[in-house]
Amino acid sequence: MYVGRVPGFTCVGTAHSGAEARRTLERVRVDLLLLDLHLPDVHGLRLARSLRAAGHQADVIAVTSARDLAVVREGVSLGVVQYVLKPFTFGTLRDRLVRYAEFRGAAGEASGQAEVDRAIATLRAPGPADLPKGLSGPTLERVTGALREEAEGLTAARVGETVGISRITARRYLEHLVESGRAVRSPLYGQVGRPELVYRWLPTR
Repeated sequence: MYVGRVPGFTCVGTAHSGAEARRTLERVRVDLLLLDLHLPDVHGLRLARSLRAAGHQADVIAVTSARDLAVVREGVSLGVVQYVLKPFTFGTLRDRLVRYAEFRGAAGEASGQAEVDRAIATLRAPGPADLPKGLSGPTLERVTGALREEAEGLTAARVGETVGISRITARRYLEHLVESGRAVRSPLYGQVGRPELVYRWLPTR
């Protein structure tokens, strides 16, 4: 249900065990696998390893309640591009899927190290250590989600109304997105007084 609500993604199959997943992947082309690590018949990473050995190239987003960093490191070596910890909200999964789509959509030759770093960073969700003091990850996810859904851009006041925060608070989050290269701002003319700023999401090229 969540996947179907994210533009550009289609759920082509579901499986309730590792064996069922293998059978599905033999007959259906899959670009991305949302993989629970605790399956009834096999550990998710063991399944991922066997799929790689069999030549399946689907990327993997692990869905798990496991917080063991050794498991995370092993998953990275097997091609796990993202982790979603249970329990999670639609907004969290949507953010990971959209980031993954931007990463997959990057094409052409990078102009330099900065562009390579930016493409890789697309997969990363902002953590507390990455945020300025006073900003929270969950609120940033909601602000980011609101901005992504409006191709024409939003003002800080409109973002505040959508997310449920003040205009001043919304502007702090929006300015952070601009400073980190994830959004751009431009003045909106045609009104009396100072022009209002409009913020637009900046997709990865």
